[in-house]
Amino acid sequence: MRVLVQRSGGSSVSVKDQSVGQIDGGLVLFVGFCEGDNLEKIEYLVHRILNLRIFPDQNGVMNQSILEFGGDVLSISQFTLYADTKKGNRPSYKDALNSEESLKLYELFNQELKKYIHTEEGVFGADMLVSITNIGPTTILLER
Repeated sequence: MRVLVQRSGGSSVSVKDQSVGQIDGGLVLFVGFCEGDNLEKIEYLVHRILNLRIFPDQNGVMNQSILEFGGDVLSISQFTLYADTKKGNRPSYKDALNSEESLKLYELFNQELKKYIHTEEGVFGADMLVSITNIGPTTILLER
């Protein structure tokens, strides 16, 4: 499982010109799954995400988690996190989990996040337009 975490100002996702998710600030998460991913890995990564100290404290130092600083989460499914370009310029996605199983895990991932923080979602498998104001910029790749 891979999650690309971006500290964000206002961010949104739309499908076919319809807004489906929006946050005023917090984290944008791009999440992809592979064979062997399960609830245990999801719980582990959700804990890591929510406790990442990437928000400024009163001195402007990145020393607070989103739970301390405040904000929301925008979660986007992203199988292309498993792109493999070792054999040329056309990416292979052979390591990405099939869409049926990925959808189940994506739903579990979002359910787990929602236990702790307001979470907006993209539409699994759709062509999405994602608008992100990346603050910092701060972008971190987590993997389990």
